[in-house]
Amino acid sequence: MSWALCIWVSLLVTSITTWVYKWRNPKCSGKLPPGSMGLPLLGETIAFFKPYSNLDIQPFIKERIKKYGPIFKTSFVGIPVIVATDPDFSYFVLNQEGQCFKNWYPDTFTKIFGNQNLATLHGFVYKHLKHMILSLFGHESRKKMLPEIEENVCKKLKLWSTQNSVELKGSTASLILDLTTKKLMGLDQGKYSDKLRDCFAAFNDGLISFPINIPGTAYHKCLEGRERAMKMLRDMLQERRENPRENPSDFFDYVIEELKKEDTLLTEEIALDLMFVLIFTSFETTSYSLTLAIKFLSDDPSILKSLTEEHEAILRNREDANSGLTWKEYKSMTYTLQFINETARLANLAIGIFRKALVDTEYEGYIIPAGWTVMVCPPAIHLNPDIYEDPLVFDPSRWEGSKYTNASKTFMAFGGGMRFCIGTDFSKLQMAVFLHSLVTKYKWEEISGGNIRRTPGLHFPNGYHVKLKKKEI
Repeated sequence: MSWALCIWVSLLVTSITTWVYKWRNPKCSGKLPPGSMGLPLLGETIAFFKPYSNLDIQPFIKERIKKYGPIFKTSFVGIPVIVATDPDFSYFVLNQEGQCFKNWYPDTFTKIFGNQNLATLHGFVYKHLKHMILSLFGHESRKKMLPEIEENVCKKLKLWSTQNSVELKGSTASLILDLTTKKLMGLDQGKYSDKLRDCFAAFNDGLISFPINIPGTAYHKCLEGRERAMKMLRDMLQERRENPRENPSDFFDYVIEELKKEDTLLTEEIALDLMFVLIFTSFETTSYSLTLAIKFLSDDPSILKSLTEEHEAILRNREDANSGLTWKEYKSMTYTLQFINETARLANLAIGIFRKALVDTEYEGYIIPAGWTVMVCPPAIHLNPDIYEDPLVFDPSRWEGSKYTNASKTFMAFGGGMRFCIGTDFSKLQMAVFLHSLVTKYKWEEISGGNIRRTPGLHFPNGYHVKLKKKEI
């Protein structure tokens, strides 16, 4: 009996050892990039999600760049990954969609954003939906929205100035959500908007968290937030179907008209998943950027002075001092657009852009095997001292002379390739209008919070509380 037991133990140990060896040394038709696959199934997931409290490159990424170079292999929750921190390789990956790579995100993201969300769609369907969105947020539409955006911003700032303390992340998120839902669904503040805000707040807490779906975890709360938000969106769509408008003016109107067509590519599931993603991305990304922007202004009075001077000059040059912002004035905000780009560069809200290899792809002697995931890492590019001098210093003037390119080899804050973020220009417009009204009419003092935490997504764990005061003219 003892000999049999020894044999079984030996076989078990051999099997486990072989399994671990194969995990750590995956087969490949060529040379894989250097790196470690971590533990079987778990990979290096725990190290990747380790929190840190600064704007620098994530320690997980920084340590491996130093050890392995700008292209290395790893694995997260059992998924083999090539991490790209090199601008040339990253640019190559993002511009080879449909050829060597396809847009891809882990199943955990798909559960959050929906099986038919924009990131999972390809080809003609993706292009069709992109065209629909641009019809609402394109150049001419943004020009028409400018007065409404300014009016809503002014109302919010006036309200905040009457309060003893304003938590900027939550307050700016509320402002952006009101603007976005009105454009997408014709939704004024009321029975749905406050509930949607609560759903998305819970949703965000678990978006970039360890993907364990157990009650009490951030990821579980995130999925619950999605379910509540999706139920409300379905109810709103059904309500609009029962009470259609004569003159279509928002995204729901376009969706309803499209669903009536016999040859449409749109389904209700695609429409609702798309709505969910559009609301979330505008609600979260712009509010985080604005909060961080105000923190940068608080920390550097010289930058606040330069920004204020640009906007006060706009007011002085007006024929009618009481008129609102014009499109020409917005396009003249040179320093403001530099400021917004610099905020996006340091905020690094997109910690990774994922693609999946469709075929074995060779790059500078390395093979990216078909089926492997590539994670382009924008923060490692934006904080590379060989690209940006003193990369952790907030310096809008570093953008002087640039063409304010939204996407390039060295600036990927808004994505790249054909998947470049559709809402980028809308987000920049909202930020510019907000900053214009803020610095020309108000001053503020910090009360508490403002410290950041990355997990690896950006958070303000204690909020950022300020006291807003009307300027004396």
